[in-house]
Amino acid sequence: MIGADTGRLSGWPEAVRADIAAYYTRYYRDTLRIPSWEALVAARLDEEAGEAAHLHRVEEALGRAVSGLAVLNVGCGTGGFNVVARRAGARVCGIDADFDAAGVSAAKARQAGGSVLAAAGERLPFRDGVFDLVHCFSTLEHVNDGAATIAEMVRVARPGGAVYVHTPSALACYETHYKVFWPPLLPRPLARLYLRLRGRPTAFLETLRLLTPGRLDGLFARAGARPVRLPPPGGPLRESGSPLWPLVRLYYRLFGVTTYLEVLARR
Repeated sequence: MIGADTGRLSGWPEAVRADIAAYYTRYYRDTLRIPSWEALVAARLDEEAGEAAHLHRVEEALGRAVSGLAVLNVGCGTGGFNVVARRAGARVCGIDADFDAAGVSAAKARQAGGSVLAAAGERLPFRDGVFDLVHCFSTLEHVNDGAATIAEMVRVARPGGAVYVHTPSALACYETHYKVFWPPLLPRPLARLYLRLRGRPTAFLETLRLLTPGRLDGLFARAGARPVRLPPPGGPLRESGSPLWPLVRLYYRLFGVTTYLEVLARR
């Protein structure tokens, strides 16, 4: 049944929790310098709770539960989605190019099952057509070659299988990593200046390659997949906290802009 209870782990071993906390402290406090970094790190210690709701959304998009499916999680991070999909009955493999994140995810896999590899999305170490679902959340914007990564995800999906992608929109007025209001399509030099004026480090900006909706659809079409845009889940947007929200809302409505691009593509 779609949305079946994925359960909740009582807690990870202390060594794993320490590695999770250290990883996200470096990310939120040191790399992004987010003022509320402590709360974000605390949430990551129980990330499976949030990933359970995300799994439900993915299952609704698929039109079926993931139980029995072979799932590849591209950019698995510290493995929260791997755990909930595994507990829901999927056969899960996660990959991440970040060795520290992959190490934490592998430690979870030793407890909860599944497998994890350190690998890049542009060159997936799998045969053609071996996964029923390829899942990629908040990763596509970080890869060096988006076209190659999408082509690889489509390649390893079986005929009739699906590729799910969730990535920030280049047209949005919110930067989802730095968690700040963001002028859309801001040129890189101006983006660096904007971050400096806000007292934020700029090095992480070099990892971001945001996509427009048209660009994302085109990459899937070139790879031989049929992308379908998923409607926004609803609820308040983070942009609504800005004093410019009335103008942003008008812009979003006129041009159909969403904060994230969420696509399910069928091979």
